[in-house]
Amino acid sequence: MSKSILTNKRILAVDDEPDVLESLEELLEGFEGLILDKAYNYDDGYHLLRSWSYDAVILDIMGVRGFDLLNAAVSLGFPSIMLTAHALSIENLKKSIQMGARAFLPKEKMVEIVPFLEDVLGLEYHSAWRRSFERLKSVFKSSFGEDWHKNEKIFLQEITSGQYDPTILRK
Repeated sequence: MSKSILTNKRILAVDDEPDVLESLEELLEGFEGLILDKAYNYDDGYHLLRSWSYDAVILDIMGVRGFDLLNAAVSLGFPSIMLTAHALSIENLKKSIQMGARAFLPKEKMVEIVPFLEDVLGLEYHSAWRRSFERLKSVFKSSFGEDWHKNEKIFLQEITSGQYDPTILRK
């Protein structure tokens, strides 16, 4: 595999579904020096967050108290991606953004985790979100409805234009 921003990175993934963690491990195994720490529950995930420094964190929303872990990860300065299947909603997308997540990825798109991680690690906050929204346009339309973005137009514009960055607000 060619040189990537993921080379020699340490990433934490927390999900209560072992097959999801195994899939993430397979998707990330080709990157030289990449370490993927895995946790299957909140307690183990929180312990790992407090024990190591991470370049990125991937968190399930349901089953592992993902928003509590997100709060801890953002407080520690770890860029985080929210990964979800059952909690795919506009409310959880907004909450993830407001709490400082750098991306929100439906599990059905988990095979695309590498470009999302590369964006989170390599782009500014608003540029990463702009790219995420573009990549997930069809998923969000099918999940939230054709005009979902119209009700959230101002919020989405603030995020993608750089006017909104919750990581700055938290400092």
